[in-house]
Amino acid sequence: MAKVNDIVRFLNSTGGGRISRIEGNMAYVEDEDGFEQPVMLRECVVVDEAKAKKTAYDRPVVPAPSKEEPKPAPKAPVVEETEGGEKLNLTLAYEPKEIKHLNTTTFYAYLVNDSNYFLYYTYMTRGDADGEWTVWSHGIVEPNIQVLLEEFDAARLTSMSRIAVQYVAFKDGKTFKLKNPALVEHRLDTTKFYKLHCFHDNEYFDTPVIALDIVRNDVPARMTVIDSADLERAMQEKRRADRPARKPVQKHEKEKNGIIECDLHINELLDSTAGLSNRDMLEVQLDKFREVMDANIGRPGARVVFIHGKGEGVLRKALLDELKRRYPRCEAQDASFREYGFGATLIKLHK
Repeated sequence: MAKVNDIVRFLNSTGGGRISRIEGNMAYVEDEDGFEQPVMLRECVVVDEAKAKKTAYDRPVVPAPSKEEPKPAPKAPVVEETEGGEKLNLTLAYEPKEIKHLNTTTFYAYLVNDSNYFLYYTYMTRGDADGEWTVWSHGIVEPNIQVLLEEFDAARLTSMSRIAVQYVAFKDGKTFKLKNPALVEHRLDTTKFYKLHCFHDNEYFDTPVIALDIVRNDVPARMTVIDSADLERAMQEKRRADRPARKPVQKHEKEKNGIIECDLHINELLDSTAGLSNRDMLEVQLDKFREVMDANIGRPGARVVFIHGKGEGVLRKALLDELKRRYPRCEAQDASFREYGFGATLIKLHK
């Protein structure tokens, strides 16, 4: 097990240095320039026990090369390409530090590059109420490895309802087929981070994770974001567009002996009911009821008979409910049986 001051290299990526401190499962590795890089402790391999006991100040002083002996240019890292790696496959995954304590644990975010390409990447998040994005990690990820992007706690989840990854693919020191750069955005259901069954086995990890495809076989994933308000407006517009045209008013509304008569039978209001549900048809009838009431409410003492038929009493009950809610001062009673049978209601108008 690696410890503080050990000299290590990284198991799944290039680089290494001296471990300056250890916090939990994270080791902070200091490179030759004095910069620290957080790495999973399990990703660190001790390379020289003798050297491990020395600090940066114990390094021997190496004389600068003479002008006659120029420093050779650094070689590009050797990449072991895989047979299927010519197609981009990029996965974003979230792994709990302690999967049995999801309410208190922290989480690791990983980016898996399953391809023969280097990737310039940017990883960012924002909340639903936020108008701007925050970058949490960016850089280059080498071919056929996974990189740790960040460690975060549950308090951050409120600002992670949207996540996005930008990338540009290339090969270093050799020819390659051009890949289109892309920006992939996902809606992230952060409630899943508290549910054990939402973490699943994955080919790239030894423990269950929440995984999101960024690219699959060169095809970037596309985000599907549904705004409930927009969806409701679209459904209402579609219902209005699909609703058949109403018949002329004169046919189902008239005044006889000082009584305004309105026939609410659906075949009197619409030319066709094709494609309409019972709820749609009831709404058409209630719209007509409101229209007639609003047009005559300024005539105190006027009487309106709504002919609705006997049926199962659904429309009559809906009319009476609407009357109590919108026109509480108006009175309702059964209309004359001799004139209208059992299927009509008389309403006396009051302001």
